[in-house]
Amino acid sequence: MEIQGARIFITGGAVRIGAALARAFARNGAKLTVHCNRSADAGARLIGEFGGPAAGHAVVRCDLANPASFECLVPYLRTADVLINNASVYVRRTFSDESLAEAEHQFAVNYTAPVELMKLFAEKRTRPGVVVNMLDQGIRHADASSLSYAVSKKALAAATEAGALQLAPLIRVNGIAPGPVLPPVELPHSRMEKTLRKVPLGRPSALEDICSACLFLVRNDSVTGEILYVDGGQCLCPS
Repeated sequence: MEIQGARIFITGGAVRIGAALARAFARNGAKLTVHCNRSADAGARLIGEFGGPAAGHAVVRCDLANPASFECLVPYLRTADVLINNASVYVRRTFSDESLAEAEHQFAVNYTAPVELMKLFAEKRTRPGVVVNMLDQGIRHADASSLSYAVSKKALAAATEAGALQLAPLIRVNGIAPGPVLPPVELPHSRMEKTLRKVPLGRPSALEDICSACLFLVRNDSVTGEILYVDGGQCLCPS
């Protein structure tokens, strides 16, 4: 797909990896629809870097944990050429410590919302489209320390492959499985030393590398059903 002039819809696109993806696509001439929940001001500042609404960019606010609110996204999804399911919730809880509410919230945002948005994106579509689901390198291994996050991402990986089959030939569906990229929000100055000891390349995955992987998956019209690990080899190591 040609990125110049394409309309890109990015969930969780106002901050962190989502904002980096938005900037990468905007630099390549795309028009952005940035979804956010609590980061509307950051989203407005972000699209302002590229000319804001006057240049064809938009911010839309929606709580992805509430499927009843998805209706407001339909006009944006119907006009989008690319859907990037980037928004996610991470709560580190063991099998025995996780509450039902925590589990349901993570599944709602990490699995149910991306799948429902894929359906809305595909509905009534008459032109080619691309979906990229942001996953996690941990889908390769069992992880009892962050139970529902890990399982919800595994479920989204399975939905990525199923979607590639069921939505072809009009829509291509792929995934990106990053390793450590940025420190946790609550630990902004962390150097992630403990985590990086489990990464063969010994360094975080650069934002630029995540973005170039996403640009590749959008541009390459022969790739679907692929999960691209951008993790410094972490998926090769036992968790």
